[in-house]
Amino acid sequence: MKILPVGKLDPDLFRYLLNKYAFSDERVVVGAEFGEDAAVIDMGDRYLVAKSDPITFATDLIGWYAVNVNANDVASMGARPKWMLCTLLLPEGKTTPELAESLFAQIAQAAKSLGISLIGGHTEVTYGLDRPIVVGHMLGEVSKEKLVTSSGARPGDDIILVKGIPIEGTSIIAREKGEELRRRGYAEDFIERAKSYLFNPGISVVEAALLAVDTVPLHSMHDPTEGGLAMGLYEVAEASKVGFVIEEEAIEVLPEGQILCREFGLDPMGTIASGALIITLAPENTQALLEAFRKRGIKSSVIGRVLPIEDGRWVRKGGELKPMAIFPQDEITKIF
Repeated sequence: MKILPVGKLDPDLFRYLLNKYAFSDERVVVGAEFGEDAAVIDMGDRYLVAKSDPITFATDLIGWYAVNVNANDVASMGARPKWMLCTLLLPEGKTTPELAESLFAQIAQAAKSLGISLIGGHTEVTYGLDRPIVVGHMLGEVSKEKLVTSSGARPGDDIILVKGIPIEGTSIIAREKGEELRRRGYAEDFIERAKSYLFNPGISVVEAALLAVDTVPLHSMHDPTEGGLAMGLYEVAEASKVGFVIEEEAIEVLPEGQILCREFGLDPMGTIASGALIITLAPENTQALLEAFRKRGIKSSVIGRVLPIEDGRWVRKGGELKPMAIFPQDEITKIF
């Protein structure tokens, strides 16, 4: 019997399961499809965008993570996140009233900061857990003309990376391995800077995604998470049935992230990347979008170009092309 590793399912297995078991009615505009950030349902004059995502790697501030990663997926479809339900599964023998309240407080603070209403969910103490698990369910809405999917990338598009990598991964490493980093000689201010990546540059892409949608026509937008930027690019390419070439030197690997990935033997390209955003668009609209991000103080850069699918999926470093590696199992799993 084959035992699956920690992380996302193998893409081929996942597609097989979706093709065999997923189904939808005529009002479903985007359903269960590989590479898409969320589902889209026709509500008449607008679309309802729905997303569910758990927090499984982080144990510190998981309520904050849960709100932001689910809001990111909704915003990556061009929609404004509006309503959230949460399922909190708490460990038997370890859960106190204080722990339960701290999770509720984290969720409430993060939701209020994004204008999201907490409208329900489920909470229980669960047998067999060694840590809390938070599963978020986010709803948002978008006008029909502003919907963006992962599947719209076209050959000739520029590929823009918003912010850098690996924002979430850096914060998780510092928060989960703080004591070990101190033993290895890392200064307290370095550890605190890495921890603060959760807030600065931050794992939220809601502002950037909604600004992009309001600035120029976009062909696709995607929020890379598990499997890092590399997996996010692969998901866009698979959803859009295209190839790409990525310029490795154009990718901003943030300094604390670079150091921590090297320390623990992780590839930044495959390390959980919430806080980044992938956008593809026609080259004639690129400068206008980069300028809009610049005026808002949001870092962005062109990191590559979309190709026809038959031209392959490549990364160029030092003038040499090599096939882009993908990471069904996120690099962050190596530290757990």
